[in-house]
Formats: sequence, C-alpha cells, structure tokens
Amino acid sequence: MSEERIQKFKKLLEKSPSNPLVYYSLANEYFKLNRYEETIETINSYLKLKDDEGAAYRILGHCYTELGMPDSAKDAYEKGIQAASRHGHPDMAEEFRDYLESLDI
Repeated sequence: MSEERIQKFKKLLEKSPSNPLVYYSLANEYFKLNRYEETIETINSYLKLKDDEGAAYRILGHCYTELGMPDSAKDAYEKGIQAASRHGHPDMAEEFRDYLESLDI
C-alpha cells in the first residue's frame, strides 16, 4: 500500500513541485518503509518550502539515528527545538531535548 502511495505522491509532485504538503506526505511514506535516505532528501525539500513547526525534525532525527549519524540527529533535534519553541509547542521541544539526552555523542 505504501509503495502505491509513494507513486501517487510522486505524480502529485510532478504536477505541483512547490507544494510542501506533498513533500511531507511523500517523506512520511518513505519513513514508514524505513527508506531513511529518501526520507531525509524529501524532508529537506519540504523544509526549503515551509517553516515547519517541529514534526519534520522528529522524522529527520529518527532517520539520522537509524543511519548511525548521531551528529546529524543532534542537529535535527536542535533545529526541532527551535522550531517547536517558535511555534508554541513546548511539549514537542521537551521531547526533542529528551532525544538529545539519549544520543551517545
């Protein structure tokens, strides 16, 4: 099912390449399939178009952690804290602080 959804979102991107929601949705589908490199690439495209409130940084942090890239995960969570704080999401910012504490760097 997710592979079908990936193809659907790719077609939507062809029609509307500047739609941040399509990038975010596509990244979520990649993430569900543990396709972390593609998730990262797609989330970064999304972030070029949209000021995310924090959730995209959670996805990035998890991807980098799974790929054994703790420094990149740390950077993602720190940016997530900034975004969550900027948008009034203190619980999300705290969640990211907890993730940072759990990283072995």
